[in-house]
Amino acid sequence: MTDKTKDKDAGDAAENNGKENTGKVDFQPIVINAQYIKDLSFEAPASPGIFAEMHEDGPDVNVNVEVKAEPFSEGLYEVLLNITANCRVGSKTSFIMELVYGGLFTVKVPQEHLQPVLLIECPRLLFPFARNILADVTRDGGFPPLMLGPVDFVSMFQNRIHEIAGNGKDGAE
Repeated sequence: MTDKTKDKDAGDAAENNGKENTGKVDFQPIVINAQYIKDLSFEAPASPGIFAEMHEDGPDVNVNVEVKAEPFSEGLYEVLLNITANCRVGSKTSFIMELVYGGLFTVKVPQEHLQPVLLIECPRLLFPFARNILADVTRDGGFPPLMLGPVDFVSMFQNRIHEIAGNGKDGAE
């Protein structure tokens, strides 16, 4: 590249205020403003005796995932993943864990798409971080890391819509 070309490129960049002219609209329908642990609890009530029993009987782990979304301010929404995990070995509780992982999102979509975005796409963005926290906390608690598989937020949303329809509500929340 010659010096003349460099000067021309620098002049073009100055004319465009440093922005590349790609013809694309600078529009982000979902922006994650913050992610945070709103609540975290881990209990191992049968420790340390449970560690000896875990080798005899396999653990029975029950995991529940819920999604909630609330308006925070104009155009901002708080989306919460509430994940609870209970692990039992035989008749004893190995651990109980609760995580409420939140995100503050700016969402710019048409009103008819707002609920699916808040209850499907936003949790999908939060989930890998919540999953990592669950694995770290259970491992740090002395247990094998709890590695959750992917969660089908679309099915969860569809089930929620069917429940609302079955209860005679109009679905507007």
